[in-house]
Amino acid sequence: MSTFFYMLLAFVVGILVGWFIWGRLRGELDSLRGDLDRTRSERDRLRADSDRLKGELDACGRARADLESRLRDAPSAKGGADKAATPAPAALMSTPATATSAAKAAPAKSAAAKKPAATKTAAKAAAPKKAAAPAARKAAAPQAAAGKPDNLRRLIGIGPVNERLLKGLGVTTYAQIAAWTEADVKRVEEVLNFDGRIAREKWIEQAKLLAAGDEAEFARQFPTAGTASNS
Repeated sequence: MSTFFYMLLAFVVGILVGWFIWGRLRGELDSLRGDLDRTRSERDRLRADSDRLKGELDACGRARADLESRLRDAPSAKGGADKAATPAPAALMSTPATATSAAKAAPAKSAAAKKPAATKTAAKAAAPKKAAAPAARKAAAPQAAAGKPDNLRRLIGIGPVNERLLKGLGVTTYAQIAAWTEADVKRVEEVLNFDGRIAREKWIEQAKLLAAGDEAEFARQFPTAGTASNS
């Protein structure tokens, strides 16, 4: 009788232990299935992001090819402008020749005539200097206007690729972006292969605040804007 009791007790204990072990294993299995589902969803999301990035990369490649073709065409126009600008130094070089001919003709005249001739020559030499002064100020004006390039990546929507494309177009400062017209925006969007993104991300509004040095208002209106880099 006691042997039967012990066998029955061992059987019951074995059933309880097996049930407990099976419950733990089932819980682990359900947890692994949940992790597998999450991994699959993460994999699908990464594939979608990869496809999106490939599309953006292709768009950047097309924009780069278009920009390179424009840059290849630019030297011809620049060369024409340089040729058109070359007569100006020739006009300035004519002044010393006039002074030399006047100096050669001066010894043939009397000593009394030398003073008026020298006065006229000095007046002629002084006139080109006065005319050259505004030209020098005009030549120096673009350099002062250009100034030091700004960190365009502080603007929301301008990352390394867009910053490089904008610099290729000659856009390097906040003031330039702040002064864009609708025609400028359309031209830039055609090169960067955008469609209304400049208006959606408010590039011009951001640039106006940064160009004015209103950092507090810029931080209030655009708290997500980057300070060192932007993607």
